Amino acid sequence: MRRTLCADCRRPVLWTRTDAGKQLAVDPAPDPAGNTAVHRDGLGVTRSRRPTEELPKAPWEKLHMPHVASCPARKRPSATPAALPAGVTDLSAFRRTRGRP
Repeated sequence: MRRTLCADCRRPVLWTRTDAGKQLAVDPAPDPAGNTAVHRDGLGVTRSRRPTEELPKAPWEKLHMPHVASCPARKRPSATPAALPAGVTDLSAFRRTRGRP
């Protein structure tokens, strides 16, 4: 179980290893509103996964909130588009996506 501080908000985070082998930071305290099931395997590695209907949370797992969802430094107000300078036309409505006619 590796606990460190978030570089953005300086709150403690618990690093877990996902089923895909990637690292995921979760809040260290269990949260019933969380969507990540966390447990320690036989080697002492803290594992995490997303419970599904086919494979719900097991009794030995606890729900935690991913830190990216609760980090106050990441919650920024949605930016409103800035006004374009005089003489500049916004072409985003006329652009086509790649591969579409």
